[in-house]
Amino acid sequence: MTTSIPALRVHELHKSFGAVHAVSGASFELRAGERLALLGPNGAGKTTIIRCIAGRAIPDSGWIDLMGEVVPKRGIRPGLGVVPQEIAIYPKLTAKENMEVFARLHGVPAELIGERVEWALEWTGLDERASEPTGNFSGGMKRRVNIACAVLHHPRVLLLDEPTVGVDPQSREMIYDMLDGLRAHGASIMMATHHLDEAEVRCDRIVVIDHGKVADSGTLGELVGRTVGHSRRVSITPSVLPDAFDGLTVDRNRGVLTAQLTDLSRDLPALIERLEANGIEVNDVEVRRPSLQAVFLHLTGRELRE
Repeated sequence: MTTSIPALRVHELHKSFGAVHAVSGASFELRAGERLALLGPNGAGKTTIIRCIAGRAIPDSGWIDLMGEVVPKRGIRPGLGVVPQEIAIYPKLTAKENMEVFARLHGVPAELIGERVEWALEWTGLDERASEPTGNFSGGMKRRVNIACAVLHHPRVLLLDEPTVGVDPQSREMIYDMLDGLRAHGASIMMATHHLDEAEVRCDRIVVIDHGKVADSGTLGELVGRTVGHSRRVSITPSVLPDAFDGLTVDRNRGVLTAQLTDLSRDLPALIERLEANGIEVNDVEVRRPSLQAVFLHLTGRELRE
C-alpha cells in the first residue's frame, strides 16, 4: 500500500572525507511501499549515503526526511532498519542468541522478544539451526541472520547495502523472498547494489548514483526512454551471409545481420520478406530489448572504477 508521503527523502546531501567528495548534492526519495535500487559503480557514494541516512556518518549539509519528519544528523532512527555490507553478527553466538541480542539493542520490549525471534528464525528458514553458532554457517545463512537482526523491531524503512554479495543463487533467491515478504507487510525497501539484475528485476524504481550525485532516476522504462531509446536490437541468422544488405549491418564474426527497429511488429516482418525475396532464408531471429546495462553505461561511462 502506498501513501502520498514518501517513506524517505534525501535532499542536497553532501559528505566529504578530507579532499574526497563522497556525496555531492544527492537528492532522491523512497516512496512508501516501494522497492528502490540505489545503483552505481564502485566508489559512487552509495554506502556513504546509507551511512548518512542511518546516522552513522554526519553529512556536511543537506537534510534527510524519514516518514515525514526531518531527522537529526546524528542519533537513533526508531523506524529504520539497516543491513550493512559486511556481516555484522556475533560468530560465537547461536542464531537465536544473535537475534535476542539485536532485539534488545533495537529496543524490542522484553515480553515480545521471544515471539519476534521465533518469527525471524522461521522467516529466514533457520529454525532448525537456531542453536548452532553462526560462525559455522555458510555465507548465505549468515546474510539471512544479518538481515533478520536488522528487522526484529519491525522498521517501516529498511536499507540494505549489497545484501547478496558473495552468496550462491539459492541463497539470493531466499533473501529476495524474505524481502518480498517484508514489503507485502508494508515495509519500504532501499537496496544499494551494483548488480544490474537485482536492480532491473527486483526493484520498482532505480536511482543511478555517479560521483556522489544522482545521474538519473525512474522506472526502467523511463530511464530507457531518456537515454538509449526504446528501439529493439534484432539479430538475424541467414542461410547465406551476404556481403551487404540495405538497412542491415553484416556481423561476420557472429555470422548474423543486425538492425535497430523502432516498431518491431511492423518492421520485422517486412525485413524478413525483403531478405527472402532476395533469396536469403532466415534460420533464426533474436530480439533484444534495451537493457539496464545500456542505460547504466550511458549514464556512468565505461571507465573502470576501483
